[in-house]
Amino acid sequence: MTTNAEWNEIKPLPKVTCTSSDCERDLHTFLRVRPGPESYRSGPCRVCGSNLVDWKRLDRHDLRDVENTMHSLRQEYVRHHYWDIGIDQKAINHARRKGVSGLREAADHRLRKYVAPPRSVNSWDGRQTPKTGNVIFYAQHATATCCRRCLEAWHGIPRERSLTDEELGYMREMVMYYIDQRLPFLTE
Repeated sequence: MTTNAEWNEIKPLPKVTCTSSDCERDLHTFLRVRPGPESYRSGPCRVCGSNLVDWKRLDRHDLRDVENTMHSLRQEYVRHHYWDIGIDQKAINHARRKGVSGLREAADHRLRKYVAPPRSVNSWDGRQTPKTGNVIFYAQHATATCCRRCLEAWHGIPRERSLTDEELGYMREMVMYYIDQRLPFLTE
């Protein structure tokens, strides 16, 4: 159990946004600059111009190629941040209570409710995924399954159509891959 003294020692997360970059450390931002009605589909780093990601390969949504997908995601500063920061104790406790199967169910529910609808239906798009308190939130930010803009940018899925069951299954398994990597001690 965490004591009040321990809670006071937890440092706030550094300010990291979808457009943060540190190209000298090979941490980029691939999100396009305000595309308006055009796609947010990512391309080269918007700061240094490095073209490090094979977008066509990512568009296959192939879970057998998850290592490449995660490697590509980790080249973006914000995604890398969520792979490397410590997971807060509240999120760890919640994950232990739920177990792997409970988290899979919760991830599926969360993606269906908050991410699957088209962007025009969700006025909270871009703000629907908190940053802490649940390992699923960390996973969504790390895997770019947190909002429709990130889904379009990283996974090539247009903002203005509902997700298919196949796409939702792919996103759920990406979230679960992150959870398995970060919290390998979880049981069913």
